[in-house]
Amino acid sequence: MDTTLRDGEQTSGVSFSASEKLTMAKLLLEELRVDRIEIASARVSEGEFQSVKNILEWASERGFEERVEVLTFVDGGLSLEWMQKSGAKVQNLLTKGSLNHLTHQLKKKPEEHFKEIAEVIEQAGAMGITTNVYLEDWSNGMRNSPDYVFNFLDFLATQPLKRVLLPDTLGVLTPNETGNFISQIVKRYPEIHFDFHGHNDYDLSVANVMEAVKAGCHGLHLTVNGMGERAGNAPLASVVAVLNDFLPEFRINVQESSLFKVSKLVSAFTGFVIPANKPIVGDNVFTQTAGIHADGDNKKNLYFNDLLPERFGRKRKYALGKTSGKANIQKNLQELGLTLNDEEIKKVTARIIELGDKKERVTKDDLPYIISDVLDSEGYQQKVFVKSYVLTHAKGLKPSTTVCVEFEGESIEENAQGDGQFDAFMNALRKVYRSKKKSLPNLVDYAVRIPPGSNSDALCETVITWQDGDKEFATRGLDSDQTVSAIKATEKMLNII
Repeated sequence: MDTTLRDGEQTSGVSFSASEKLTMAKLLLEELRVDRIEIASARVSEGEFQSVKNILEWASERGFEERVEVLTFVDGGLSLEWMQKSGAKVQNLLTKGSLNHLTHQLKKKPEEHFKEIAEVIEQAGAMGITTNVYLEDWSNGMRNSPDYVFNFLDFLATQPLKRVLLPDTLGVLTPNETGNFISQIVKRYPEIHFDFHGHNDYDLSVANVMEAVKAGCHGLHLTVNGMGERAGNAPLASVVAVLNDFLPEFRINVQESSLFKVSKLVSAFTGFVIPANKPIVGDNVFTQTAGIHADGDNKKNLYFNDLLPERFGRKRKYALGKTSGKANIQKNLQELGLTLNDEEIKKVTARIIELGDKKERVTKDDLPYIISDVLDSEGYQQKVFVKSYVLTHAKGLKPSTTVCVEFEGESIEENAQGDGQFDAFMNALRKVYRSKKKSLPNLVDYAVRIPPGSNSDALCETVITWQDGDKEFATRGLDSDQTVSAIKATEKMLNII
């Protein structure tokens, strides 16, 4: 059962609109093919009521009513009336699964609680509503008041309900405890269908789910991207992969190929960012960064495991940066349909490592620009060096630049102002050349671009066209800073002339 729309919505700052809930319900049941969805808590708000009504109208047209569930409360039938008006057919009744909760929150005796639960279940049956029962704080109940839990289950075994739902409400269970507790319960009540509802406070939810399944539980409650209160719930994508790969005797209907698509959509709806290193759906999990790994992928897939990205509608990527090797670059070149010789690859690798030291991320889209920059540098021998510079830009003051150029073995420093930082740089450079009784070409065109789809940390390519007498030529510079890329293009021009 996916409970993204109910328990996942308890993620701090997350609230789905009615239309988003309907869209998600359709995707979860038809695209992902989960067995059931829990979509709301009864009596929360008018907006929640409308969203449940919309989903049930759609579900009833497809015969899905029994697959759509709503959290309800022991409240004298008020939740059931709310459900009936909305069209919902399955209630997940919240009850107290630990003596601690019963004593201190409800301040009731077990017999009183059980009597009220029986009345709600009877009323639901008369209204044609199916009942599942949540034992809230069940995990602490098994730890601290097992006699109460077994007494409760003895009572529930006499009731006309469909499932008993066992939540680790506070995310406190260890895998060993999960397996032990569920094994005891399943053996003692072989006729009851039990679901396990795991939380992730200790990052143990997936391991707990594995042990719950091995111990004989019959259903699991999961959320897309592990959304939920505090550290969230057991994440759907990870659990699906674990069940398929490590417990294949348990067949499930969930479509792996749709997991990533639905994960991204939920992230967009909620603003709940998926960590880059989150298994299955994170941006980095199918990205090889180290060159040795890419090399191993070329040699009998030495760094592959069973989590092939194609299973989840994704592709393997090879990152470019300071740990990249030749193999990473070749993989990206193949994808772009480009071919370089060994010497050129060596130069491109060195340039990527240099850029990676300055910039967190070099992308595949940057690669043609880097190649162009490297190959463009092969046409001259460097004799002029822009050794250092200071660029200033302050509100109310003209930009200024101090530049130091090494020219014919001599370092010359000049300062100038200009209409912008690069204009100030060029004015300072002209002073340097005038001191050597030399002139510079005229700048006739200046074009800046970043790779398509890139963002503010993208590499920036500046192409400057110069006119030197009758001759026109262009130079390019590449850097993550626009002005610096223009200075690099200018340094190339100085060496060409």
